[in-house]
Amino acid sequence: MTKYVFVTGGVVSGLGKGITASSIGLLLKSRGYKVFMQKFDPYINVDPGTMSPIQHGEVFVTADGTETDLDLGHYERFIDEELNYSSSITTGKIYSSVIEKERRCEYLGGTVQIVPHITNEIKSKVYEAGSSSKADIVITEIGGTIGDIESLAFIEALRQIRYELGIHNTFFVHVTLIPYTFGSGELKTKPTQHSVIELRSLGIQPDAMVCRTPLPLNDEIKKKLSLYCSIPNNNVIEAIDVKNVYQIPLNFLNQKIDQIILKHFGLPVKKINIKDWEKLVETVDNLNDEIEIALVGKYVELHDAYLSIMEALKHAGYKHKVKIKINWIDAEELEKKTNLKQVFKNSKGILVPGGFGARGTIGKMKAIKYARENNIPFFGICFGLQLAIIEFAKNVCGLSKASSTEFDENCEEPIIDLMEEQKAIVNKGGTLRLGNYECKIMKNTLAYEIYKQERILERHRHRYEFNNKYKELLESKGMIFSGINEKSNLVEIIELPSHPHFIACQFHPEFKSRPTRCHPLFDSFIKACIKIKTVK
Repeated sequence: MTKYVFVTGGVVSGLGKGITASSIGLLLKSRGYKVFMQKFDPYINVDPGTMSPIQHGEVFVTADGTETDLDLGHYERFIDEELNYSSSITTGKIYSSVIEKERRCEYLGGTVQIVPHITNEIKSKVYEAGSSSKADIVITEIGGTIGDIESLAFIEALRQIRYELGIHNTFFVHVTLIPYTFGSGELKTKPTQHSVIELRSLGIQPDAMVCRTPLPLNDEIKKKLSLYCSIPNNNVIEAIDVKNVYQIPLNFLNQKIDQIILKHFGLPVKKINIKDWEKLVETVDNLNDEIEIALVGKYVELHDAYLSIMEALKHAGYKHKVKIKINWIDAEELEKKTNLKQVFKNSKGILVPGGFGARGTIGKMKAIKYARENNIPFFGICFGLQLAIIEFAKNVCGLSKASSTEFDENCEEPIIDLMEEQKAIVNKGGTLRLGNYECKIMKNTLAYEIYKQERILERHRHRYEFNNKYKELLESKGMIFSGINEKSNLVEIIELPSHPHFIACQFHPEFKSRPTRCHPLFDSFIKACIKIKTVK
């Protein structure tokens, strides 16, 4: 029978529930258990696909094409498992499903209510995660903070699950804050006590508590928390602030949180194998050399808008034993700059990531042109590929009016155009080309040298494509279309063999990168950047 771990948060948001859940997942998987992870987000949006990255951060995409919250990226990077549609559940999805059932008269004319209809729908998503994944343990994180109005239905559903499955098949971890007051020089437990009181008032007694703290918790504080929150002393877990986020699972391991959970479930505490993770932590803690990469984006005011790219760059840095410093460049501001040599003077490579809309496109193309003409390693992702093609068409092929119908519907040279099947679509949410698609790589190319295989699967999130009408012209000027989706005859990878390292892809490789196994495209990019000693 699948066991369920539920992770809630108290006092304030942003305490690291996602990292806590991921760390627990890593430890349980390292003990030989099959782990699946899930996030409940209380917002009414069906998914984050239509949200502004500046407000909500990046949209993470799973292999099956589900647009999700960025926390799923943490999950996949820590437990190294591909998640799916049942991993990302929002209030919007729950209510949409219930309303559709009501319209089909599936409730036999009954009055539809929060309890039992909404809570039953939530419970079905929890149980579906267990049955579809065939996992030994499902870990579900509840977004938001205890006391939030919008998460009440989720908490009630979890209370019912504990009643239905029994205490030894469910385990509640409450992540909370232990603030430090500078005036008295004390760590204060009162906010945590009130948070647990709030959780209890909703019918849930936590089994363990993870306490975010700037300083170590002494025995007196742990005993106080144990007494007032009715949690065994050993189940009060210290989550002290760390510089290296990968240290957190090891800190939890030292406090035996995985053993506490397994014993609660009545499962054997198998021998743990976490050597690769320990090696990773040692590598990250001992990085001395540093290399700067310029990231030219339009959402740079919120770095979480490019979270998976940041992580993928770091992963490649770990492999090559260098720390990655990102030079955040606002593409819109770059349009006003004239001295690009000064802007990129310390950057050994230029990365242009994805994005939507016309804003900042001129600045991104200026950066691409500078990289191309000055032999600076370049890596374009999604929109970065499209703009690299447009820039090449304009400045190498002489197509001065080359553009994309995304931001110029009536352009004379639509190098990038809307996919045929997208033209009749009205709804924007969930209608992009999403998830895994196959790509065939041409031999004797940089892409083939990087992947070392002819067929790959990569995750996509876009609506517009390269217009094959212009393929022959661009090839005649030196561009290689080294990756193609054969089924739809769509361009997936382009490169310039005359350049030391100029490659771009239509997909999002950052979603498949892992701390202990960096993605080949990021590996190749960072390797090329390391070779560049100075930027001309």
